Amino acid sequence: MHKRWMTVLLAGCVLVALSMVVADAFAAQSTKDVTASPKLKQESLQKVGAQPIENDSEYVIGHGDVLGVSVYGEGDMAAGDDAAAGDKKGGNGVTVRLDGRISLKHVGDVQAAGLTPTQLADMLKTLFATVYDDPVVTVVLQKSESQRYTVMGKVAKPGVYPINYPINLVQAIAECGGFDQWANSEVTVVRKDSKDLTKDFQGNTLKFDYDDFLAGKKLERNVILKSGDIVIVH
Repeated sequence: MHKRWMTVLLAGCVLVALSMVVADAFAAQSTKDVTASPKLKQESLQKVGAQPIENDSEYVIGHGDVLGVSVYGEGDMAAGDDAAAGDKKGGNGVTVRLDGRISLKHVGDVQAAGLTPTQLADMLKTLFATVYDDPVVTVVLQKSESQRYTVMGKVAKPGVYPINYPINLVQAIAECGGFDQWANSEVTVVRKDSKDLTKDFQGNTLKFDYDDFLAGKKLERNVILKSGDIVIVH
């Protein structure tokens, strides 16, 4: 049990460090305003000997996310009541409502949920072009609230947690305070989305044994959590 808590505590320290660098993690401009092509970026990575990230898919905006939308030279475009709490004059971003839309100056309500920041910037460039001459639009994900996972069972702080960075199963357990005194070593992950299932899942569930993990066995079962995952600690 002592080793178990030491490992979870170490994972918690890693989480604290990661949480200090998640701000403005996703930002995009309209593709027409980005002069560096994807090919040039790939070649630049190769020149410095860097490895491409395993998952290079762009973030998809969801309900509750806080976005910063600005036009170069004109400032923040968040409109009135939709401006994020704390600054009704804009500057703190705009929250994606339950209907998937955001309200912006000059163009009104526009869909944001289901789009990537780049897609939204491309669309807004077209819309703001009716107001400004060749606007340079930037969309920044200021706070991710739509990507979440749930932890239930014998942990210190069960609940629903946001995914602000790639987080694995052990880190998620650390995030919710670790095992309580009645927990055993068994954990179940339930994943609804079939396209994110790995070979370690049986159907839509994955079985994880923390004692095996401490012994260096079946480390591949310490999976990266996806939005919508449910973690059950037995």
